[in-house]
Amino acid sequence: MRGPPGLSFARKHLDPGSRMLEILFGLIMTLTFTLGAGMMLQEEGAEGARELLIATAGCNLAWGVIDGIFYVLGELFERARRLRIAAGVRAAADELAARKLVADEFDESLEPVTDTPARDGLYDAIARRLRSLEIPPVRVRREDLMGGLASGWLVFACSFPAALPFAFIDEPRLALRVSNVLLLGLLFVVGYQAGKRAFAKPWLVGSAFLLVGVALVAATIALGG
Repeated sequence: MRGPPGLSFARKHLDPGSRMLEILFGLIMTLTFTLGAGMMLQEEGAEGARELLIATAGCNLAWGVIDGIFYVLGELFERARRLRIAAGVRAAADELAARKLVADEFDESLEPVTDTPARDGLYDAIARRLRSLEIPPVRVRREDLMGGLASGWLVFACSFPAALPFAFIDEPRLALRVSNVLLLGLLFVVGYQAGKRAFAKPWLVGSAFLLVGVALVAATIALGG
């Protein structure tokens, strides 16, 4: 099942971990903003609800743009870092020095699943490969822009669930509380899915995500939000 077009787009351009973090960020941003701006409903009623929805969407759109830009910059930085390693390997005085540069990059990931001879052979092969390749300059690629767009879209899309209760419930403060519950439920779902992918207990991870959201809601209500 492909899912909604926007989610399919995100799946195409972002890995599961990145999607989870973007959705989590968007939900927390939406929840925090709606809770903090809830006082508008108390003072302005239905008109305040309309302003709240516009402000929430605008806030998430702004953060989506910022997050998308950060994604592109992060991809550029990562490629520049790899280019620096490749340049170091090319400039290394001997094979041992070149292997050490490669080992510094990969040891943390490979030590738990390989032995020393296997890693040394792999690192020597990588070093030889880096010396023979022509390393392209660091520039913005299409996939960077698509990944940045997907990141921004996920953050912005998280403002949509917050708006749904206001479309069906006339009482603004009740609609706000239903919106909060809906967002908290989504936090649990995100945590549950994260737990499944991390081979942790999904219910435990989902509950942890949910408890953070509940604590935020409780503190805001206690302060009059």
